[in-house]
Amino acid sequence: MTDQARRSITIDRVERGRYTVHNIRGGTIEVGSGEGSDFTAVELLLAAIGCCTAADVDQLATRRCLPASFVVNVSGDKVRHPELGNRMENLEVEFAVEFPAGPDGDAARAVLPDAIARSHDRLCTVSRTVELGSPIRTSY
Repeated sequence: MTDQARRSITIDRVERGRYTVHNIRGGTIEVGSGEGSDFTAVELLLAAIGCCTAADVDQLATRRCLPASFVVNVSGDKVRHPELGNRMENLEVEFAVEFPAGPDGDAARAVLPDAIARSHDRLCTVSRTVELGSPIRTSY
């Protein structure tokens, strides 16, 4: 693995149940427990799945025509299992994309299903990791 392939973030505790996530480019996200407007960790997981596949589809489909509307909804069920532990199930990514009328819009609409399939089956690092699974090593 090269250094260019390695990704990392840093998390600082702000107060009980609130954290600030930092990337190496200076970006931050506030994360909370769901009591305020901050995103929860589970919502960030859903956002990561949705944003990753949205970026793929955006790159592939909008080469032909800019969309009039491009919305991605991501949902799932949080399950508390006594033996297997907490996890998300029934994850679903739903695209609602509209292109203008005309030949360019028709061309974009025609590639949209393939773009979504390519993202799901091969391109989206986040959803591929979730579906295939990857061990997580923790340390202190």
